[in-house]
Amino acid sequence: MDYLKNVVPSQLIAERGSKLVVINPGSANIKIGLANQDVPLIIPHCIARRTTGANTPPRKNVIDQTLNSQVTTAQHVERERAYDTIASFLKVPCLGEEVANAYSRKMTRLDGPNVQITKKEPALSWTDVFEKKPGSSSTLEASMKLDETRPSSDVTKDADTKGAASVSECKHRESIFGEESLRISPSEPYCLRRPIRRGHFNVSPDYSSEQVLEDLHAIWEWILTEKLRISRSERIMYSAMLIVPETFDTREIKELMSLVLRDLCFGVAVVHQEALATVFGNGLSTACVVNIGAQVTSVICVEDGVTLPATGITLSFGGEDISRCLLWTQRHHQTWPPIRTDALAKPIDLLMLNRLKESNCQIKDGETDAVVAVHSYEDSMPAGAHKTKLTALNVPPMGLFYPRLLVPEVYPPPPRKWFNDYEDMLEDSFQMEFPRRTDVTDLYPGFNPGIPMWENYPAFTNKPKKEEKIGLAEAITKSIMLTGRIEFQRKLFASIQLGGGVALTNGLVAAVEDRVLHAIPSNEAIDMVEVLPSRNNPLYVSWKGGVILGILDFNREAWIHREDWIRGGLYIGTNRKYKDSYYIQAQPLCYINS
Repeated sequence: MDYLKNVVPSQLIAERGSKLVVINPGSANIKIGLANQDVPLIIPHCIARRTTGANTPPRKNVIDQTLNSQVTTAQHVERERAYDTIASFLKVPCLGEEVANAYSRKMTRLDGPNVQITKKEPALSWTDVFEKKPGSSSTLEASMKLDETRPSSDVTKDADTKGAASVSECKHRESIFGEESLRISPSEPYCLRRPIRRGHFNVSPDYSSEQVLEDLHAIWEWILTEKLRISRSERIMYSAMLIVPETFDTREIKELMSLVLRDLCFGVAVVHQEALATVFGNGLSTACVVNIGAQVTSVICVEDGVTLPATGITLSFGGEDISRCLLWTQRHHQTWPPIRTDALAKPIDLLMLNRLKESNCQIKDGETDAVVAVHSYEDSMPAGAHKTKLTALNVPPMGLFYPRLLVPEVYPPPPRKWFNDYEDMLEDSFQMEFPRRTDVTDLYPGFNPGIPMWENYPAFTNKPKKEEKIGLAEAITKSIMLTGRIEFQRKLFASIQLGGGVALTNGLVAAVEDRVLHAIPSNEAIDMVEVLPSRNNPLYVSWKGGVILGILDFNREAWIHREDWIRGGLYIGTNRKYKDSYYIQAQPLCYINS
C-alpha cells in the first residue's frame, strides 16, 4: 500500500500494462490496445467475407447483413416537422422557406479562385481484394526489368499475356477486416457483416448467433495477431479487461467472456461497465454518464464507483444517424451534387459522410455553411471530387435532442428469448444490505467501499432494459430524477460526463447544459446544470478508464481464470460468477481520488 501511494502513475502503468489488453467493443467500432499504450486502436467492428457457391447472385454487392432501409411516410413527415422546429430557434430557414431560394443557390459558382474549401478531406481508395502468391511480385518485377532490353514491338505483343498471368497469380482474400472491409467496391464478391448493431448482437433470422460469434472471433483474432502482435501461444500470459456497454444483455456478456477466455486463450479476464470506466477515465467517482456512440446513446448514473441500474436509459441513435441526416438535409436544400450517394448500401459513402460531419457540423445559432469537396464512389472507378457549399450544418447534431429528425434504418428485431436466458447483471443489487468489508474500510476510513463483490450475492428475476424514444436532454433529466434524493440529484446535474466521438461536436456542451436545465420540472429546486470537462479524449475515455481499473485492481479478486471459466463459469472455492465482476473494490477508487 505504501508503494502505491508513492509510485508515479506512469511507472505503474509501464510495470503492469505490458501484459494487459483492454477491449471496449462497440456497435460500429472496437477500441482495443495494451494498457501501456497512450491511445487505443479504433477499428471498425465489421468483417467482409468472400461470397461463393451456387446461390451467389450475378451482381455481387457488398451488403450489410440483415439491412432493410425502409422509411415510412409518417417518419418523413415527422422528420420535416422536427427540422422546422429546430430551424426556428437556430434562426435558419425552414424547409418551406428554402424553395424560393433553391434556384439561385444551385446557380452559384463554386469554382472561382476566391472560393476556398474549408477543410479538404482526402479521397478514400478502394480496397485491393486480391492477395498475391508468394514470390509473384518478385517474378513480375524481374520480367519488367527484362522488358527494358527487348524491342518495343515484342513488349507490346506480350502485354496482354503478362496481364492475364499476373491476375492468375492473385486470388481473392477470404476475409477482410476493419476499414478495408468498408472500402470494398460493390462489384466485388463480398458480403459485409456487422456482428454488433444498435448495442446488441446483430442476431436475426438471416444472421444466426453462431455466425455472429464466429465473426466476432475472427475480427478480434485478427486484431490481436496482426495489429497488437500477440500470438495465440503467448496469450495465456496476458490479462484481458473487457469494457462492455450498458446496452449488452447478460447472455451477450457471457458469450464475450467465453470468447476472450476460451477462444482467444487469455489467461485471466474481468468485465466492467462502460459508464464505470468512463468516470474512472476522468478521475471521478460520481457522475451522470452520457455515452454517445455511433449507433446508440446510453445514460446512467454512477455513485461512489457503483452504477445505479435503475437509472439506465438507452436511446437508439448516435453519430451515424447524424451523418445520414446531414445527407438528407443537403438533398432537401439541393446543395448535394448530382451523384449516387447511399449511406446504407455503400459503406464507403458513410465513411465519407462521417468525415464531413466531424469536420463541419456544429451547434450554434445562425446559418452555418461550408465549402467542401464531396467525393463520389462508383464501382471500382477512382473517386470523383465535387466542390459544393453545404448549408444548415448546425441542424443535424440537434437531432440528439429531437430524435424524430434522425430516422434510423429498420432492422428485424432479434429473437428476445435468445438474450434472456440468464440472470441480469444490472439488477438493483445496490439497494440491498451487505456486510461490511473490514479489509477495505480499515485501510481507507471515510470512504464508501461500495458493494462487496462476492458474499451473499442475491438472485433476482430478469428485467428488460429501458429503451426510450425521447431526446437527450429528457433522457439525462429522467435518469437523474430516478435517483430520488434531492441532494444527490443536485450533485449529478452538476456532474454530467459526456463520452463517445459525438461528444467532440463543437457547441454540444453548451446545448446539453441549456436544454437539460429547461427539461428539469419547474417544481424541482435545481437551478444549475454543468457538463464536466473530460480529462481524456471523449472518443476513448472509457478505454482509458479500463486501463486504470486494470492497473489498480491489484488484488485481482474480480478476475476470472481461464481454466475456471471453462469448467463452468465459476471461480472454484468462492462461488464467483461472471456477473459479479461488475462491482469493484474501494482500492482503485481511493487511489484515484488521493
